[in-house]
Amino acid sequence: MAHTALTAGQASARLHELTVIDVRTPGEYATGHLPDAHNIPLDHLDAALPALKVAAERGDLLVVCASGARSVEACRRLAEAGITAATLTGGTSTWTQLGHDVHRPVGVRAPWPMERQVRLAAGSLVLSGLLAGRLRPGARWISAGVAGGLVFSAVTDTCGMARLLAKLPYNRPKATDLDSTLTALSGGRPSV
Repeated sequence: MAHTALTAGQASARLHELTVIDVRTPGEYATGHLPDAHNIPLDHLDAALPALKVAAERGDLLVVCASGARSVEACRRLAEAGITAATLTGGTSTWTQLGHDVHRPVGVRAPWPMERQVRLAAGSLVLSGLLAGRLRPGARWISAGVAGGLVFSAVTDTCGMARLLAKLPYNRPKATDLDSTLTALSGGRPSV
């Protein structure tokens, strides 16, 4: 099964009939998400398949992330499980750039977006490798390794560092939040 892609305008026009699944980390989700979006981080997608199958039987699914890369991956995995879903072209970045509404939890201090966390981690490692290299020349390999990882990340459109950072406590969903989301998708009360 192939997935389809919706532009921000198409998704906005159909938002009332779509079940929106945001596959970003909880921290990214808290920075602003499409109205009524359910947060299921990409690394929890397999556990959510039964609930997503039920939700897809009730109506069309729209999968979103920051840029569209993770949502394409999620749609591919959903298709392998027999679940049809569309992805949002350009992700929430394009959605907000075009002036569409986003919801933010009130009173919640959101962690930095994942892309900013990656820049901080990569830059810190490169700088540390260069500074340590003044005392121990072999430490410069840290900087070279990070540079190689960044090139590989760009070529493959994947990011190992983001996957590692997503495992940090502030980027992970609380079990109760994920359980509530899965219950809502399975036909229980809505969660937002």
